[in-house]
Amino acid sequence: MAQHRKNIFVLGYDKRHVQDIVKIPDADAFCFHPLLRTDEIVHRKNFHIDEKLEKARKVLSSFDGTVDAIICHWDFPATPMAAILCGEFGLLSPSLEAVLKCSHKYWSRLEQQKAAPEATPGFCVLDPFDENAVDKLTLDYPFWIKPIKGYGSTLGFRINNTQDLNRALEVIKERIRRIGDPFNTILEKADLPPELGKVDGNYLIAENLIHGREIAPEGYIQHGEFHVHGVIDMVRDNNHKSFLRYEYPSQAPHRIQDRAIELAEKILRQIGFDNGCFNMEFFWEEASDDLWIIEINPRISQSHSYQFEMVDGMSNHEVAVHVALGDSPRFEHGNGPRNHAAKFLLRHYTQQDAVVTRAPDDDQLSRLAEAQPDTRVLLKAKKGMRLSDIPDQDPYSYVLAEVNVAGSTQHDMLERYRKAITWLPFEFSPLPEEEKS
Repeated sequence: MAQHRKNIFVLGYDKRHVQDIVKIPDADAFCFHPLLRTDEIVHRKNFHIDEKLEKARKVLSSFDGTVDAIICHWDFPATPMAAILCGEFGLLSPSLEAVLKCSHKYWSRLEQQKAAPEATPGFCVLDPFDENAVDKLTLDYPFWIKPIKGYGSTLGFRINNTQDLNRALEVIKERIRRIGDPFNTILEKADLPPELGKVDGNYLIAENLIHGREIAPEGYIQHGEFHVHGVIDMVRDNNHKSFLRYEYPSQAPHRIQDRAIELAEKILRQIGFDNGCFNMEFFWEEASDDLWIIEINPRISQSHSYQFEMVDGMSNHEVAVHVALGDSPRFEHGNGPRNHAAKFLLRHYTQQDAVVTRAPDDDQLSRLAEAQPDTRVLLKAKKGMRLSDIPDQDPYSYVLAEVNVAGSTQHDMLERYRKAITWLPFEFSPLPEEEKS
């Protein structure tokens, strides 16, 4: 029987996420194989794109069986690497160019402007290494800057004046090449249009400030057919910069969800995106009723998997697997044990580094698991760590733990979260003088 199973290779494989993958309804029809493990390609100081691609090619080429699909749920560099490998091995996937039109923030804005100018904020590009960068700005203060390629709000700054900009540029110049250089390795493998000019992974995009309630339709296009399987609320904390939780189902009015879905389809068709999954983030300004495109992610989000599992009875990996195989996903709604679910980000709000002197221990985690069996916790900060050792943080806070919580109502879910974090104590002390950089 085992030899008839389809072989699915997971780019960014780890035990935690495979637990979600094997919960899809027909998981016994597939064999899931590591292509590269998560710790090999995600949250690394050095990415070594060509080396990792060659290792993946050897895994696929030496496999004694059919290679039926490659899936991934991580951002950079997994998603563009998957597109490259699928192209080489004749597997279904969006093209590398379509993936980059989503994730290269400048290229993406150019495409969005063609399809939906009314929903595209004003933008311009900056070379942080250009001594005259400040003089070449075409936006008025305030605005937001971020790298052409980044994730998790890393190196994203609100800029209110020239002093803010100069201060941000100094930080960015020290750190941008960590992702910018390997992203350029990916760009070298794509057919890039002349309109991009010299704008590569070590450039910045500056964008007009946009505000409102944030929602994210998640779905897929397969053989030209567009589908959405859910809309997530992306709730920011009181600082209006850092994410507090990813909540499902969305509480936004259905007409707004429908408008966002229509915009998503229009833009993805402009991009030429097919045979792949996506989630697209929007701001809805309630006063003006405007919808603004924030960004496009050409993949499912693993940050949404728990929510779909709790509410709908299956994770979004169900969609990723079947889209990659070219057959019909069997995603159904409302079959989960709860009506509401969210991934919360427990944060420590500071821009100062510190040492974690206390973190939840095994006994506290066990007591939480006993009290709330549905709740799942992933600790990011552990006793003895420096906060700066937690990878890929925004500039305004540190994520100490991811806390996945579900409830019968939104109120029930929020109450469960408040109780859950009482089992998750953290304490900090300043860095010793000799360790301060």
